[in-house]
Amino acid sequence: MKKNFKYIITLSLCTLFSVSCQRDLLSPTPQTSVTDASAFDTPSRILSQVMSLYGALKSGQFYGGRAIVYGDIRGEDFINETTNLVTSSDVWNNNPTNSATAVVNLWSQAYYTINICNIFLEGMASKGTAVVGASVSGNYIAEAKLVRALCYYTLLQYYARPYADGNGTKPGVPLRLTAIKGAGFSDLARSTVADVYAQILKDLNDAETGLPLTNATATLNTTRAHRNTAIALKTRVYLSMQQYANVITEANKIVSATAPFTATTGVAHALQPSIATVFTNYTTTESILSLPMSATSGDNPGTQNQLGFYFYNNGSVGSAEFSMNNTTGIITSTAWSATDKRRAFIYTNTVNNKRYLAKYVTPSPYTDFPIIIRYAEVLLNLAEAKVRVANAVDAQAVALLSAVRNRSDAAVSYTTVDFANATALINAILLERRIEFMGEGLRNGDLMRLLQTIPAKGSAAAKAPSDLGYIWPISNTELSLNKLCTDN
Repeated sequence: MKKNFKYIITLSLCTLFSVSCQRDLLSPTPQTSVTDASAFDTPSRILSQVMSLYGALKSGQFYGGRAIVYGDIRGEDFINETTNLVTSSDVWNNNPTNSATAVVNLWSQAYYTINICNIFLEGMASKGTAVVGASVSGNYIAEAKLVRALCYYTLLQYYARPYADGNGTKPGVPLRLTAIKGAGFSDLARSTVADVYAQILKDLNDAETGLPLTNATATLNTTRAHRNTAIALKTRVYLSMQQYANVITEANKIVSATAPFTATTGVAHALQPSIATVFTNYTTTESILSLPMSATSGDNPGTQNQLGFYFYNNGSVGSAEFSMNNTTGIITSTAWSATDKRRAFIYTNTVNNKRYLAKYVTPSPYTDFPIIIRYAEVLLNLAEAKVRVANAVDAQAVALLSAVRNRSDAAVSYTTVDFANATALINAILLERRIEFMGEGLRNGDLMRLLQTIPAKGSAAAKAPSDLGYIWPISNTELSLNKLCTDN
């Protein structure tokens, strides 16, 4: 009943604004409710609405936890230990139903966040811009568009056929661009995948233009969007569409031509000397967008949503929901050296002799910052795109791949002679992505965009692109409220 009520609120009654924040940490805390008639009356109230966008994004049902978890456990590198439907055993098995916790709650939170963005954009148009001025307003509007774009991109990765299947002609998701403030506005047919991607790119292009080059502090450069955030996300979006020339165009804006690879404009993004730093100091220049968490009640993912809860278990931290696949998972790869520093993220529990991912190890209330995108991904996005466009062993692509590998494995410095052909280099880049981003939610997107079979693991069978379960069904709550929406 609570889930349905939240969803109805998402689609019809989003008229109360009760979110403020710690400016530096974007940490929403309840204050006196403000009706939407006055939510845009003062600069401080408007800033509170900006923070509410990130607050919705960092929900444990969304990028605060589960959206990242789902992105990894659909793949082959983790084994489900609990067979608990509440904590996504059905997602791991690739057989969730329309009423599954994951299917309903991810959809609900994504559209809740989208609706908050739409309400904010309309509020700025009607009143907010006059209150804060055109320059600040442009920044805020750009943030809202970037958050909305990320929400729609995420929905496509789970509920729609990949762009490569029919060049975007298959059904996507309902494209809601108008705020819903009352009952009776739920009916909306699904737009095509191509149309949704077009809106995502429009929002990100607008965001790139409207966002500041940098924010005031390292924390804000990590936890609030700036120009390079929009550019980085566009490299991911274009990669998902297999529009590799556009990946190159975007990445070249923030990646230097030669090593050491850095962003020469805006925030000075660069790889950290040690990968461990990324998961202990959350505000480095490698982290392009992360979500802050604190021990304050309501400012962390909450029970059974946390990344550490799912992936880690040392006897006191984590719940052992998913261990690492010791049979066919990436940790068994002979191409991943035993001396690679990323192996330190594999923790062996000597009580049960299982291995767990140790990227998120902060104890309850689990305040590790979830990472949405970091600079290492932009480098590998560019490397893959360069090879696919050239259909050859591209020298810069090799150097980009080598930069990511050598950072953690000093014994490896790739050169062009290490790869017999373009296919060998592509395979090495895809392998590197599995190693580098393990537990960061990218595996599902990589499988989907290339129309690859989801490999079997443990008791879970493989899922070919033509199989039922390759993508999720539409939330049954959406189907009950939206008469124009069709199921997968």
